[in-house]
Amino acid sequence: MGARQELTVVLPARLRRAPGWPEGPFPFELGSRRTDATTRSTYFTPASARTLYGTPGQPRRWHLPLDVKQDGLHLLGMELLRAATARDPEHALVVLHFTVERPLLPVLRSLAGRRPSTDGDPVPGLTGSFDPATLLAGIADVRDSATPFAIARPYTIAFLTPTARHTPSLRNGQEGHLPATADSWLWQLASRSNSADFPLAPETAAEELKGAVRISADWSALVLRQGAAFLGHRPDTGEGDFFEFGALHSRTVYLDALLLGSLQRDHIDELTDELSDVFTSPRRLARRVATLERSIALFRSGHWRQHLTAHGPANELLLAFQYQHRLPARFSEILAEAADYSRLVQTQESQQISGALGVLTILGLPLGTALGILQVLDDHSLSHLLVGLGASVAATAAALTTRYGRLVLSSLRGGEKGR
Repeated sequence: MGARQELTVVLPARLRRAPGWPEGPFPFELGSRRTDATTRSTYFTPASARTLYGTPGQPRRWHLPLDVKQDGLHLLGMELLRAATARDPEHALVVLHFTVERPLLPVLRSLAGRRPSTDGDPVPGLTGSFDPATLLAGIADVRDSATPFAIARPYTIAFLTPTARHTPSLRNGQEGHLPATADSWLWQLASRSNSADFPLAPETAAEELKGAVRISADWSALVLRQGAAFLGHRPDTGEGDFFEFGALHSRTVYLDALLLGSLQRDHIDELTDELSDVFTSPRRLARRVATLERSIALFRSGHWRQHLTAHGPANELLLAFQYQHRLPARFSEILAEAADYSRLVQTQESQQISGALGVLTILGLPLGTALGILQVLDDHSLSHLLVGLGASVAATAAALTTRYGRLVLSSLRGGEKGR
């Protein structure tokens, strides 16, 4: 056990209705500091704050204080964040805040679905009083892993500080180097695994751990695909220690940075799905591409941020989350594909315009020639006019049977069929 152990669990859900809870994120307090939406918004750009907290009259986030204890876990409260997308307007994220009063790693392993250890001590999970279905009854349904956007296991954010006896995680003096075991501890907390579950290969360990964020000499963070962790590097002296402030930040500003990364991942998943649907109805290609381009524009203006605050560590945590999910690379691929589809639509439209002009030429040239001849001859005979019109129609039909005529008609249809 660490001297201080905090745990945040994030779950995807389907929102049934807006809860009758207080609006805004969970307002943790430390002394005179209250981390409500107004306070947290000062850390973020206005666009990021609107995404995370909503606006007056249009809330996106609610919280509910709780006091539930079970098997060494203490549930302090929960939050609900509306994370609607164009295709899934009911999508939401549920956030549960715990204090852990038993060894933390077995709890994390249980939430990750690892095989229990053989010590016979039952490891708590999201069951009983902590069952999300019970906590959110009538408000939201927790999704299973078969639905889109679902996280296979709950996303966990662990915070642990050491005592003087936890030498594997302690820095060697105030300015000394960290032992290699410190990052091993950090990895286990973030990956929710021990050395038996997932032994890091020595050849790749440095690459796996290079993304650790050194927030200060006192503590570090590591963000992985299914979890994140914060670990202290000096003994926690208890009440009044800096780590009280660190724990507050891990539950508030740093949590919000990771939540924004989750929203970005969900929207990029949806854009990827939209890309795969572009050619399901070729006749509606232009409309589908226009819709895709609008979705991309809305995502870029509302959610896509790589710099969200002047507070450096929050940016680094967001970048680490994006790196783990390949979000920048995936979004670049989406932009490149959308640009290719847009060029394809423009090419088809140009072909159709050229085809229309070609049809007008084929139709108009024989008719114009016939009428011009009659006008030159000053012939006002109705029979001659009808003969001229018939000849122009025959000439037009003959022209349309030529290779050029077939090409014009195919261009007018906007496809290769019929060439």
